[in-house]
Amino acid sequence: MTDLDVVVVGGGAMGSAAAWELASRGRQVTLLERFAPGHVHGASHGASRNFNVAYAEPAHVALLVEAELRWRELEHETGARLLDRVGIVNHGDHPRLDEVHAALGAAGIPSAFLPPEEAARRWPGLRFTTRVLHTPSAGRLHADASVRALQQAAAARGAEIRHETPVRGIRVLDDDLVEVTTDDGPMTARRVVVAAGAWTAKLLGGIVPLPPLVVTQEQPAHFAVLDASFEWPGFNHRPGPGDDWWYSGVYGMETPGEGVKAGWHGVGPVIDPDARDYAAEPVQLAALRRYVREWIPGADADRAVAISCTYTTTPDSVFLLDAVGPVVVGAGFSGHGFKFTPAIGRVLADLAEGRAAPEVFRLGRFARV
Repeated sequence: MTDLDVVVVGGGAMGSAAAWELASRGRQVTLLERFAPGHVHGASHGASRNFNVAYAEPAHVALLVEAELRWRELEHETGARLLDRVGIVNHGDHPRLDEVHAALGAAGIPSAFLPPEEAARRWPGLRFTTRVLHTPSAGRLHADASVRALQQAAAARGAEIRHETPVRGIRVLDDDLVEVTTDDGPMTARRVVVAAGAWTAKLLGGIVPLPPLVVTQEQPAHFAVLDASFEWPGFNHRPGPGDDWWYSGVYGMETPGEGVKAGWHGVGPVIDPDARDYAAEPVQLAALRRYVREWIPGADADRAVAISCTYTTTPDSVFLLDAVGPVVVGAGFSGHGFKFTPAIGRVLADLAEGRAAPEVFRLGRFARV
């Protein structure tokens, strides 16, 4: 006899969203999280994430529309303020901005191109040399508060939330039964949802035919604000032909009380999540300071606090949502997944109930390659 309908492994954003959705559907759910609440070991901590809507792919745009509605639903249900509409500006050598603009217009999401001179007048803390795609309905999410709200809402709907409960093993018993072992012993359920971030391959190796998942330690930083005369938007900036010293594109946003956050995207050192040093790689940090000095005149490049998080990335940088037997997996979100969180929770719950995810997110795309 099974103990539960679903065990969710991983209490970051995605696992917590799945637990909320499943509990909302009346499922008996237990969420297992390895670390204490508010820990800094994964990819869901901190005070700020961009709610960036600049996508051209229909599947991503559909998730964005759904996610915005569900963020508002979560705010209403918990009383938490999670999403601030400060807007986002995308600029630099972005080859698909026209496609993004068209896709957003088709979905009813506002966006407009601005010349660099107008953008500089509106946001004097940022430097622009190319046209800018402004998305005013985009904004900033509070990451820590979002995870707390998701778990609060899940618990209010009947889910059991267990922190400091590492999963030691997962074993498929049959097509409708899985065993999950913790230090307190085994438990069984009809389904297990694994949203374990950097630990996904360690938990599911040999159980699910995962693609290579690259885990990196990323090191953005908060830079002291020099210009508070305007409301800072989030920003994404692509390098141009003369920016060969850049490691990648740059993302960022103001984090209230902490400064302007800026970081390279997915280029940190490859690490084992159980053997991190949490220290910024000095050459990359120096290059990030140079970027701020040249491109963010409203922040102080010499006053920075480095922070550390993990990215888990698939070979095509598109996240993975699929099921194999009674095992559901969500992985590879780092760098751009957080904005979709409540919609991804819905997809993971659908998978646990036997429905399919959109094909673009499924395992089969890697087998074809």
